[in-house]
Amino acid sequence: MPRLNYKIIFYIMGLLLVCNGGFMLLATLVSFLYHDGVTIKIALASMLTIFTGLSFMFFTREHQKDLGKREGYIVVTFGWVFMSFSGTLPYLFSEAIPYFTNAFFETMSGYTTTGASILDDIEIIPKGILFWRSLTHWIGGMGIIVLAIAILPLLGIGGMQLFSAEAPGPSADKLHPRITDTAKRLWLIYVGYTVAETILLKLAGMNFFDAINHAMSTLSTGGFSTKNASAAHWNDNPLIQWIIIVFMFLAGANFVLSYFAFKGKVQKVLQDEEFRYYATYVLGFSIIVALFIYFQADPANSTIDHPMVWGKAESSFRHAIFQVLAVVTTTGFVSADYTMWTPFLTVLFFGLMFSGGSAGSTSGGIKVVRHIITIKNGFLEFKRTLHPNAVLPVRYNTRAVTREIVFTILGFFILYMLSFIIGALVFGLMGLDFQTAIGGAATSLGNVGPGLGQLSPVNNFNSLPDVGKWWCSFLMLIGRLELFTVLILFTPFFWRNR
Repeated sequence: MPRLNYKIIFYIMGLLLVCNGGFMLLATLVSFLYHDGVTIKIALASMLTIFTGLSFMFFTREHQKDLGKREGYIVVTFGWVFMSFSGTLPYLFSEAIPYFTNAFFETMSGYTTTGASILDDIEIIPKGILFWRSLTHWIGGMGIIVLAIAILPLLGIGGMQLFSAEAPGPSADKLHPRITDTAKRLWLIYVGYTVAETILLKLAGMNFFDAINHAMSTLSTGGFSTKNASAAHWNDNPLIQWIIIVFMFLAGANFVLSYFAFKGKVQKVLQDEEFRYYATYVLGFSIIVALFIYFQADPANSTIDHPMVWGKAESSFRHAIFQVLAVVTTTGFVSADYTMWTPFLTVLFFGLMFSGGSAGSTSGGIKVVRHIITIKNGFLEFKRTLHPNAVLPVRYNTRAVTREIVFTILGFFILYMLSFIIGALVFGLMGLDFQTAIGGAATSLGNVGPGLGQLSPVNNFNSLPDVGKWWCSFLMLIGRLELFTVLILFTPFFWRNR
């Protein structure tokens, strides 16, 4: 095995830091426009990040432009870590979050689009910092790495290895033979959806600042809000919540399908097996939850708002589909505290934390396609038991799935559940109660946001001990990068040069 090309790794790290510092300049501009008093501090954070990145690039400019798989995994994993460390600077310099552990947790939660927060009072945070907080979601949503591979060819560096390591889901669908063109098309759709939701939320009654922040959080399936009550702040304006519902659904679907839809290939979207399952089970679970809310949930829990205006049935279904989508797509917005509805629904939402949206979306979790293939393979095992000599391949979208892919997906499931169990056990060692431990592990690993117990939708993560916040951050990272990309770095053979 050839030696690692460390110079190109640090060169790309530098490039990512420069990009991150450039995004901080946007937050600086917002801070200046709103006169929130922290403009200079965010600008200093930006300059320091850009200077550090340029230094990395300068000292490693003489590098071999050869990016292998090992370098790709290192760049993706440590790129996320470097971005998170540099992303803490606006929080620390402005003293909006003066404690480093809390600042790192908030930043990692942002870049991994988890949406878990340690802030007790969001609404007192300066506008520029709130914008930066939402921007970390937006950057992480499609992946700063995908942005980088659209730039790297300009430097003469291929980006295929990065895309295969970062792209969500078991496979990376291609829109165009050239990977950079794929990245550009994905970003165009991503930006277009963000602009569209911002305009619609503004027309529905949000002010522009809240609209753009919530649009960035929705399309990234992140969940950071500018209000303490999250989306429940607009329970008296159902139109706002319906707009967020629509864009949560789009963000949880494969972005490649959005591209096909815009090209007029709607039939290709409707024929996609994963999309059909995704739409069906979101609707199915929403109906189940709505019925429980309508007939059993206590209206005093802010579940039914203004029933005389919009109707109890509409309100029940809106809260149901909002919360189902928020958990399934791992967006994490809150319109009501689902843990206060019924014990059955609490368990149901806990289970939904393991579902995830579609492969090729910005959502976290296991992903729908993995569930489909695993379930199909499970049913085929019954047939193989009765007919041991029969050739019975798993079929997905009418095509046979290779055994290697099936084994990889089964391996992912095992590793995911082991990570969840270990994650919960570690929280238990910290003295957390059972609900908080399993909820914290599931929501961190799945990048969902709200959990159970002390981490329920109406609480935050500030009550965790410092070691708990660092453990959450690690789980968020491996969950966002789909386990293998990070955990492979802990294997001895990865670092052997021969």
